Amino acid sequence: MSFIDNMISRVQSKADCASQRVIARIGQRYFVILLSILIGIISGLAAVTLKHAIIWVKALVDSFSDLNFNLLFLISPAVGILISWLLVKYVIKGKLGHGITQILYAISQTDSSLPKHHVFSSVLTSSFTIGFGGSVGAEAPIALTGAGIGSNIARLFKLDYKTVTLLMACGAAGGIAGVFKAPIAGVVFTLEILMLNLTMASMVPLMLTAVISTAVTYWFMGNDVEFSMSRISDFQLSNLPFYVILGVFTGLISLLFARTMWFTEGKMGQIKNSWAKWLVGSTILGVLIFLLPPLYGEGYSTISLLLQGRVGDFISGSPLEVILGRSSSGVLIFALLILLFKTVATAATTGAGGVGGTFAPSLFMGGVAGFFFAQGFNTLFGTMLPVTNFTLVGMAGVMAGVMHAPMTAIFLIAEITNGYSLLLPLMITATLAHVTMAFFEPQSIYTKPLADKGELLTHERDKTVLTLMHLDKVIETDFAPIRGDATLGQLVKLVAQSARNIFPVVNARDELIGVVTLNDIRSIMFDHAKYDSTLVRELMIIPPAFIALDENMESVMGKFEETGAWNLPVVDHRRYVGFVSKSKILSVYRRVLTHLSYE
Repeated sequence: MSFIDNMISRVQSKADCASQRVIARIGQRYFVILLSILIGIISGLAAVTLKHAIIWVKALVDSFSDLNFNLLFLISPAVGILISWLLVKYVIKGKLGHGITQILYAISQTDSSLPKHHVFSSVLTSSFTIGFGGSVGAEAPIALTGAGIGSNIARLFKLDYKTVTLLMACGAAGGIAGVFKAPIAGVVFTLEILMLNLTMASMVPLMLTAVISTAVTYWFMGNDVEFSMSRISDFQLSNLPFYVILGVFTGLISLLFARTMWFTEGKMGQIKNSWAKWLVGSTILGVLIFLLPPLYGEGYSTISLLLQGRVGDFISGSPLEVILGRSSSGVLIFALLILLFKTVATAATTGAGGVGGTFAPSLFMGGVAGFFFAQGFNTLFGTMLPVTNFTLVGMAGVMAGVMHAPMTAIFLIAEITNGYSLLLPLMITATLAHVTMAFFEPQSIYTKPLADKGELLTHERDKTVLTLMHLDKVIETDFAPIRGDATLGQLVKLVAQSARNIFPVVNARDELIGVVTLNDIRSIMFDHAKYDSTLVRELMIIPPAFIALDENMESVMGKFEETGAWNLPVVDHRRYVGFVSKSKILSVYRRVLTHLSYE
């Protein structure tokens, strides 16, 4: 082990020297541009690898197609989830979680540092989860992989926080751009979902990474877009009111998606035994896929059927086909069941131990929602709405609502379908879906877990700085505590030894019960007659507020504003830890603000 550590140390040392020489010669800005190009190439190769790995695993599963295909649906996803879970537990030995949320957490809490295993772990595990039929997508895993690539390359050269964050964002943009062949969406995704405030100078490496990653994907996988749009119709102004209604409808579907996801994941999280969790999640998923085959895998093949107008094939292979038939009403009921249970299937996949994201599920639900909307109006009211167009626009609507990212949804759908002729309805529906969803849920499916804990960066600079600040960096521990049963005489001796004018009062269990200030005892501190008869607990006061050791800085500042205090005590389950002063916070605030600013 020492030999290996020695070799790693030598490589690191040589890398440091090489980077210093290059930076000295060409400057920091151009060095970052060179790294963004490198990250674009690697993230593009990662996207290609993930795509081919999923195709290879699917081909492996299809080789067993001699079995009853619906019976295979019951078994296959469970096998893929089991493989992924075992890889995470025994090989990777780290936590993957939701990819985008992991990136946001790293930016706000760990100086944009991602563990090295993120360079490969999400690609490896999601390939098995999705390839075997898990009802999730590959986009969040590749975004996390790209971010891991950017973070670790930046840290290899010991770059500062803001540069590491920029290159992490480059990697995430490269991953999204590569997997979708959508460079604009990759860039907008970084600005809108990762919520980074970047200057135009910082945009250059971001755009380079996205373009190069896309080019790498085109090189290895051809020029075809994700979905064929041969049946697309020209936008008609008379359909504008229906796109407005579709925006509100897909916003409500987004709300259903998010809340069902949180509820199902919460229930799965209550199961403590990992094997039981796998069994329950896999059983739920298998039964749902058995009854509703379009829930199998990413669901892109189903969306392609709808975009091609092959409505009859949508229900094909389901046991429910015998009951519902292929009539318009039967297909609509089937589509409604898909909308109700897709999110359950996705949450069951991740809750059982599978690895994947919600990009593809949101696109899938959006496509089905758009189809259900147009087909429903045509069937019930005799309208002539172009079902293909509404299927496409619905994809943007649900994605915009679920992710609170209308711009990302608009450009992504336009790029992966070459559907730029529908840019106006895409903008209308995506915007209204976002507004509708935001009315009920101010946070997206990615940001809510972090926002609830005060760990989310936003475009508001003050909140961003407070999020990046950590309480342990501003706690002052040089205050001298004194027991409540101590005498005034003992307190006076402590005052003589201390440079502070605040004295925390604790009990026998070191729990904070009050404070004494120099002003509280100034009038009696030289009255020797009271030294033995007066106890500290008689002199102390209760602080106007207490700060918990795990409290976020936004909450801390709120307590300072509410109380008007300049110093507040910090406790850990009532045990005294130290004090936080407003002046210390403001000093650190200014330092973090300077550290955060992009040139």
